[in-house]
Amino acid sequence: MSKVPNSSIANDYRPRAVVLLDVVLTWVSIFLGGTALIFMTGYSVWNVLVMRKAFNSPIVGAEDLLILSLVAIVALSIPLGARTGAHIEIEVLETRMSTSFAKWSMILMKLMGSILLAIMAWQLIHAGQNADRFGETTQQLLISFEPFYYLLSISVAIYTVVLVMDIWQMLRSNKVTWLKINGGDQ
Repeated sequence: MSKVPNSSIANDYRPRAVVLLDVVLTWVSIFLGGTALIFMTGYSVWNVLVMRKAFNSPIVGAEDLLILSLVAIVALSIPLGARTGAHIEIEVLETRMSTSFAKWSMILMKLMGSILLAIMAWQLIHAGQNADRFGETTQQLLISFEPFYYLLSISVAIYTVVLVMDIWQMLRSNKVTWLKINGGDQ
């Protein structure tokens, strides 16, 4: 086990596998997501303000590239959002449950979610394999959706791993230790 850096709780420990996953997710999201966001911002400003307004000649296919960049950002954010607890959980009845029942119902829900996500990742791989055959491309530049299906599949597969690690943490300590970004309390 490793001590959690910058934790507000002095005795907050996470297994090494969870720490490694947190580090990888954080850095991949920062660098690749940041790069895609910088590209989207710069390309949008260049296309709309300079090319369209100043020269009345927008870049052909700019929307295609911006949409695919947005898909990449969403794919990168899904597993990180799962580790930080950013996804919505409706806990209406949890306060009325016994702690043991609440724990096992949460484990059951996470197990069902991980099975569903594993099927979804497999279906995204299948869709990627068939994208060229079915002509799934962007409208203007005809960029195939195949690599983006694979990116989404990897993202959903990592989300599945996150859920399995959440189940593992709940079985070990009755709670999930979330990844804290910017030292925020969650």
